[in-house]
Amino acid sequence: MLGFILTRLWQGALVLVGVALTVFFLFQVLPGDPVALLAGQRSDASTRAAIAADLGLDQPLPAQLLGYLNDVSPLGIHPRDSAGVAKYGGVQVLLLGSETGLVLKTPYLRRSFQSNKEVLSILLDHFTGTLWLAVAAMLLAAVLGITLGVVAALQPHSWLDRALVSTSVLGISVPSFVAAILIAMTFGFYWSRWTGLNLTGQLFETDPFTGRHLVLKNLLLPAFALGIRPLAVIVQLTRSSMLDVMSQDYIRTARAKGLSGYRTVVGHALKNALNPVITAVSGWLASLMAGAFFIEYIFNWKGLGTVTLRAVENLDFPVVMGATIFIAALFVVVNIVVDIFYAVLDPRVKLG
Repeated sequence: MLGFILTRLWQGALVLVGVALTVFFLFQVLPGDPVALLAGQRSDASTRAAIAADLGLDQPLPAQLLGYLNDVSPLGIHPRDSAGVAKYGGVQVLLLGSETGLVLKTPYLRRSFQSNKEVLSILLDHFTGTLWLAVAAMLLAAVLGITLGVVAALQPHSWLDRALVSTSVLGISVPSFVAAILIAMTFGFYWSRWTGLNLTGQLFETDPFTGRHLVLKNLLLPAFALGIRPLAVIVQLTRSSMLDVMSQDYIRTARAKGLSGYRTVVGHALKNALNPVITAVSGWLASLMAGAFFIEYIFNWKGLGTVTLRAVENLDFPVVMGATIFIAALFVVVNIVVDIFYAVLDPRVKLG
């Protein structure tokens, strides 16, 4: 198991290095002058030169690349003085010389061109909103998807089964941002008088009299819009798996023994039919956090998507680059955890 985990960690590290390289070279060819964004239009040449030197933009491209990889890596070579270590939030673990040291540190994603705040701090401030949205969407999709899939499987080839299958195919086919626009306009605008839901809103709102409080209804529409595609997939998977399980010999034996339909379905069939569904649910969470970008923008939800898209509009390259690496790291971590989870629960999984 230890070798299996180390192999997955090594593969994940290679993926992140590839993402960092791609992001660095991609943003080298985009329009926009970081020095002009930071210094302003009326700055003099000396100010621009100082900013370029601080950002490392006065160095050759290979040196800029090495500096960027050194910053975003959790293990890097940095000045030994207290200011240098504090800048990267590192703990010095090995001295390499009189002026530099090898430090174990929090990855440094540079600073925002717009606010001058650390990019990692900006992303962590908005990460909670995206996480709540993704978890709510996944729970909604899992509960509704399993329920509707079981209902469709218990009445195969009926009008209800055909309606659920057709609707799930439509849910898979329609892009999430199109569904989000339709849902927002229908339930949050035209029918808001009856639904009581808002077109925009946050999970926590501040009232001048009662203070900060939780508003769960604001989570409903964006979570449903984000969860439509996994909901449709789970309906299809549950229906197919249930139909396969219901035809097995042990289900016929349970019925022959006089077990009620409820105990047969819940106690025997559903328990064995959920394996592919659990696989789909565990693999969808990281995808939902990445796919929440346009959903957040449409509903004005404060999350990673909103801050990243605004950074794109403002040419705030460090925030966009940092968000890309941050989301890639989430994918890697979730996939490693899921692989380990499979290996622990299913001995048939090859550890290698």
